[in-house]
Amino acid sequence: MGVAKAWRFSLISANLALLQQQNSGNGYVVSSKNVLSRSSSSQRKASFSWSMLCGVMLFALGLISLFTGHIASDLEWYSQHLVNRRLYSKLDGARRRTINIWESKLSKNYYGCSKRSPHFSPAVSERSSNGYLLIATSGGLNQQRTGITDAVAVARILNATLVVPELDHHSYWKDDSDFVNIFDVGRFISSLSKDVTIVKRVPDKVMRAMEKPPYTMRVPRKSEPEYYLDQVLPILLRRRVVQLTKFDYRLSNMLNEELQRLRCRANYHALKFVKPIDDLGHKLVKRMRKMAKRYIAIHLRFEPDMLAFSGCYYGGGEKERRELGEIRKRWETLPDVSEEEARKSGKCPLTPYEVGLMLRALGFRNDSYIYVASGEIYGGEETLKPLRELFPNFYTKEMLANAELKPFLPYSSRLAAIDYIVCNESNVFVTNNNGNMAKILAGERRYSGHRRTIRPNAKRLSALFMERNKMDWDTFARKVKSCQRGFMGEPDDLKRGKEFHEFPDSCICEKPFTEKIKEDEGNNHHELQWINSRGVLEKRNLVESITSSQY
Repeated sequence: MGVAKAWRFSLISANLALLQQQNSGNGYVVSSKNVLSRSSSSQRKASFSWSMLCGVMLFALGLISLFTGHIASDLEWYSQHLVNRRLYSKLDGARRRTINIWESKLSKNYYGCSKRSPHFSPAVSERSSNGYLLIATSGGLNQQRTGITDAVAVARILNATLVVPELDHHSYWKDDSDFVNIFDVGRFISSLSKDVTIVKRVPDKVMRAMEKPPYTMRVPRKSEPEYYLDQVLPILLRRRVVQLTKFDYRLSNMLNEELQRLRCRANYHALKFVKPIDDLGHKLVKRMRKMAKRYIAIHLRFEPDMLAFSGCYYGGGEKERRELGEIRKRWETLPDVSEEEARKSGKCPLTPYEVGLMLRALGFRNDSYIYVASGEIYGGEETLKPLRELFPNFYTKEMLANAELKPFLPYSSRLAAIDYIVCNESNVFVTNNNGNMAKILAGERRYSGHRRTIRPNAKRLSALFMERNKMDWDTFARKVKSCQRGFMGEPDDLKRGKEFHEFPDSCICEKPFTEKIKEDEGNNHHELQWINSRGVLEKRNLVESITSSQY
């Protein structure tokens, strides 16, 4: 009860007692039928003593309400000031955090839900299918992963038998690894057997019976299911084998719920790394956990080709402009954009130093342990030095694995798979870009419980970093926190673009209210206790809940 309400209640109680006293003095009482009647002198004495007793009790109850109202008001005042004080406190000296930067408190209310519906018809057999679908993926490991996931859904749309997809051997990374070298092909086939029939290759007798080689075509990006049915299916029925090339992001984000959940089953359950990659990845996770109970994984895309593609300038003078300009000539169709325009539009990946500043401003201490997943960093150790100074507990797979990494060194996709495991198992995942690995990992981390995933709001942060020297640290930190609202991996994060691989909403369900209550009772038994006193719920240990980290 608020202070004002409590005060009014105590006054009303006192006035009611006086009113009853006056009425009793005049010799009137209220009967059960609401009729006023004159009473005898003995009745007046009894009525007087009873009304006084009720009045005193009501007045006392009003005082108690007033007192508890003051306490609640004071606690509320202290809570606001504690929160605000923590919000603007300096990072180096502050031991309390305004938000739980390590995990989302709302995550326990959601879970991944991609089970097939009873109404989802079983996969057609190889013999009964409409033909064989060959897929040639494109790009690096995670870009190819989007193609593999979408290929499963497309095979289902076409009622086709899917041949295990072919990985890209000709991209920038020049990795000749096949599907079987990176993913557990047996699990991939068996895990999806109820949804899509998958084979390792087209049977020889089918190939010999074909009059022409497989028909090859490239479908437009984000094609709707209707496009596949109208344009691809007739060819498949006629030729029996069709190959779709450069297959990445070739399927619409907007599909029916059953197909979306099939995508999730393919991505999060069927695609598992082979044992040598999985074993080494989890060894590195254990080594990080041995040094620290929790760690941050940072995916840094700061390779020369990435920077050249962005068209941004990073302060390296004419040497940088000349080197990146030469690389940029590889893409003839790239539009000419000014460096300032590219930065203002949020297209520039954050530098390692800017990533470090963002994390410190959000509240991560400099004794936090970080794992950095990256390829070739433009500028090498000199570029990484500011990040190392901000976070001295700095580790990479090369630092953690040494000789164990040697068999994987010639294969960029296998190295990327090791990084994927360590990043996915981290307490906090951070990226300096919105590339394929960032999107795929963000989607999987949402699916598996909305684990803290921080993607920079590059458009707003870029302007803030340019003004960094014009403000004190507290102001800068406050503005970074403001910029990053909606970009912290919360269930209600901003969903600009609605890329399904990044926001697999159809595969994330909210727990029933009763289940949430049971979990709260189990997890927060020592933090919050609710008691029912005369029909009024009172909240205990309020200060504990205030001082616990909340976003």
